[in-house]
Amino acid sequence: MVSSFAFRVHARVRATTLETDMSSSPRITLLSAAVLAAVSLHASAEDAPSWLDRVQVTGSRIEQPVERALQSVSVLTRADIEASRAADVSDLLAQQAGVDLVRTGGSGSQNSLFLRGGNANHTLVLVDGVRVNSASQGIFDLAHLPLAAIERIEIVRGPRAAVWGSDAIAGVIHIFTRAPDGAHGEIRAGSYGRAGFDAGFGTEGGGFGLSAGYDRLDGFSATNPGNVWSYDPDRDGYRNRHVALQGKTLLGEQTLSFSGIATRGETEFDQGRTRADNHSGSAGLTGPLGGRWTHELRIGRSYEKLDTPAYGNVIGSRRESLDWAHTVRTGAAGAVAFGVNAAREQAYSLGWDGPEFRESRRNSGVFAVWNGQWQSQQFELATRWDDNSQFGLHRTASAGWARQWDGGRRLRASWGQGFRAPNFNELYYPGFFGLYAGNPDLQPERAQTTEIGYESPLGGNSQLRLSAYRSRVSDLISFAGTDSQAINIAQARINGTEAELAGAAGVWQWRAQGTWTRAVDGVSGEPLLRRPKLKGLLAAGYRFAGGGDLGLELSGYGKRADIGTQLPGFARLDLTGAWPLSPAWRLEARLENLFDRDYELLDGYNTPGRSILLRLRHQSP
Repeated sequence: MVSSFAFRVHARVRATTLETDMSSSPRITLLSAAVLAAVSLHASAEDAPSWLDRVQVTGSRIEQPVERALQSVSVLTRADIEASRAADVSDLLAQQAGVDLVRTGGSGSQNSLFLRGGNANHTLVLVDGVRVNSASQGIFDLAHLPLAAIERIEIVRGPRAAVWGSDAIAGVIHIFTRAPDGAHGEIRAGSYGRAGFDAGFGTEGGGFGLSAGYDRLDGFSATNPGNVWSYDPDRDGYRNRHVALQGKTLLGEQTLSFSGIATRGETEFDQGRTRADNHSGSAGLTGPLGGRWTHELRIGRSYEKLDTPAYGNVIGSRRESLDWAHTVRTGAAGAVAFGVNAAREQAYSLGWDGPEFRESRRNSGVFAVWNGQWQSQQFELATRWDDNSQFGLHRTASAGWARQWDGGRRLRASWGQGFRAPNFNELYYPGFFGLYAGNPDLQPERAQTTEIGYESPLGGNSQLRLSAYRSRVSDLISFAGTDSQAINIAQARINGTEAELAGAAGVWQWRAQGTWTRAVDGVSGEPLLRRPKLKGLLAAGYRFAGGGDLGLELSGYGKRADIGTQLPGFARLDLTGAWPLSPAWRLEARLENLFDRDYELLDGYNTPGRSILLRLRHQSP
């Protein structure tokens, strides 16, 4: 899999910078395929879930239906998560429009998520409102987060720095942990020696909940002979332990809540193993302050530690934060949100000879959002000021507009700014024999994005969503020059479109999704690495009278550039199914890569062949 040097230099540095292959000019050809996110087979066709019926809070810090969001927003509920039959969070998110994901092997290997063609460190990840992007690496590795612990995921596409600050250049992924109501559990087994379980219980109404689980995977060889860093045809396994808790209680009109999740993942590679510890938690107080004024006061903490004993390397970071957000409703359709937050980040790196660096910094921010409506038109303005102890004051802004017609047709447009402060590795990492060293003189990256979207019902239970966007990123941090030191030299131009279409008829449900992305270096015009120009998926599902279901998913990806090469496109067919055994028990299955196609998402790294995952799931009635 990945050695410490390869992990820090190849996987981490390469996956989190916008790269081009300057030695050749690969031509990305289009793979004619349309795509999808998983079909929700739990619901009957008559009450098929609508994209627009759901409530989101991440886009503007104002709770509102998705149909009123001025950004492209997707909300995945617990029912969607279970209906997807996905093996892990990475597989689930890879099914969504505008999301591309690569990883260095199977489950548990390092993940890099590219949202709308941006860098892996251009997406802000929140867990229960707490920022979990690594202060050392700038990304959050989704590989170790258990699906069983997640209640809901909100995906906001486009820059939201005017609301959330640094890192939200390409968008925000907000993960809400699960508050068990009664007893629940599942047992998993599958190909490549996969086995695992999750179990949890909660008081009625979610007053308190606790869950825990374990996963093991014997795996397959993560690398193949094309890997320039290492190759050993042995199996590279994975182990994961996790625990999560949630609770809340009423204090008069206020609600006191807390949540926390801790994971430990051990990933094998050819020379040893890497152990990753990730913890996050928060406590909050929410409620009315009088009239139409509500607030949420939250303290949070996130922690990560990555230990590779075979190479004597340990990196880690932690972040403590305080966030106080307010919302004032100004009418039936208007609201103002404002707030302040403060955070302290610390990071370190240890090598054979002791500390390589140990640094800290502080950031404070204030933001304000206005959302209003006049007749059939909706408006939104947002601005934020961030004061960073290393980089000074940064102001970002965004604006949005929408026009609604009778029948649910809606046209929207938005513009937004983004920025990203360099992470500690980019600033201080000493490098390897002088290569890939950090640079304390780096400046933040900056971005601007414009977007237009259209949403419309098509009659019956069908819905259509279209989006087109244009992004420009400047002062990009790239590892360049003879010593590959981090410097602000790169630029990127990213254009794209997304289309989603879903419907239901009788006992059938279907959904289609397609994404076109053109992401290139702003100077050379070379394609940015590891982003397919076209991806798509088609899915159809059938619900049986007894409550069981059967689904089919066809996914396709176009060619993608990698370092010194071009990876071919591919298509993959997956089957899913489920059958209720009783009101409380359900058997589920996912057969992936039915025709055992060989393909790569990352040059030199293998992907699973034909494989099956079985789940026996229990939920107390």
